[in-house]
Amino acid sequence: MQTRRTLIALAAAALLAGIPAVSAQDKSIVVSSTTSTQDSGLFGHILPLFKAKTGIDVKVVSQGTGQALDTGRRGDADVVFVHAKSQEEKFVADGFGVKHFPVMYNDFVLIGPKSDPAGAKGKDIVAGLKAIKAKSAPFISRGDRSGTHAAELSLWKIAAIDVAGSDKGPWYKEIGQGMGVALNTASASNSYVLADRGTWLSFKNRGDLAIVVEGDNKLFNQYGVILVNPAKHPHVKKDFGQAFIEWLTSAEGQKAIADYKIGGQQLFFANASVPGA
Repeated sequence: MQTRRTLIALAAAALLAGIPAVSAQDKSIVVSSTTSTQDSGLFGHILPLFKAKTGIDVKVVSQGTGQALDTGRRGDADVVFVHAKSQEEKFVADGFGVKHFPVMYNDFVLIGPKSDPAGAKGKDIVAGLKAIKAKSAPFISRGDRSGTHAAELSLWKIAAIDVAGSDKGPWYKEIGQGMGVALNTASASNSYVLADRGTWLSFKNRGDLAIVVEGDNKLFNQYGVILVNPAKHPHVKKDFGQAFIEWLTSAEGQKAIADYKIGGQQLFFANASVPGA
């Protein structure tokens, strides 16, 4: 009888000892997110605050928006945090995401050489792109299915310039890389490039580059967050993932986003409470 009691006690002690370790190991989520939230330094600012509040670790997979959504479709992430609203809405409509929540916005900027050889400078992005095409000035495209790439292609379309067909030439270079690499390539080659303002403000290797076009309403850049659907992928950590979404869209999370600045400049503007954002 003594032996049995001892075995039971040992088993119970082992089980109890194992529970905290398992819980600590499991108290994490994978967030598949656009490169700009990582490259801008935003995650480095807000994730420690979220962990301090909830104890939940966030492991970030930094990718272009298209790849980030693909990661969610495969069930390799618990949450996606991206910036291509039409793609996000399709992700939810196709059953891969539970619900789309707006989080914040910033804007895109057209970057180019300070000398502006194309004469693109101003507040009209369509006029700027037409000037680049007219001079065949070198332009670096991310070409990676990211939210920024999607926005760039949409802007060329608005400008009635067919960069994938009749208007494509040596001046237009697709690199299939993220924002940081695209900016480095533009810096090395004195080329034009479309960038999100957050990554541009945090980018150090500017060389002779500067903002050429900004302030056009067409350059608005909205970010949203979505829980990957646990009905599609039962292993999704829905409680922890939803906790992250609720924190991001709460007053505390929105303040943390708004408080993130570089050189006194705010990089992202919280708008979770704005209807239709």
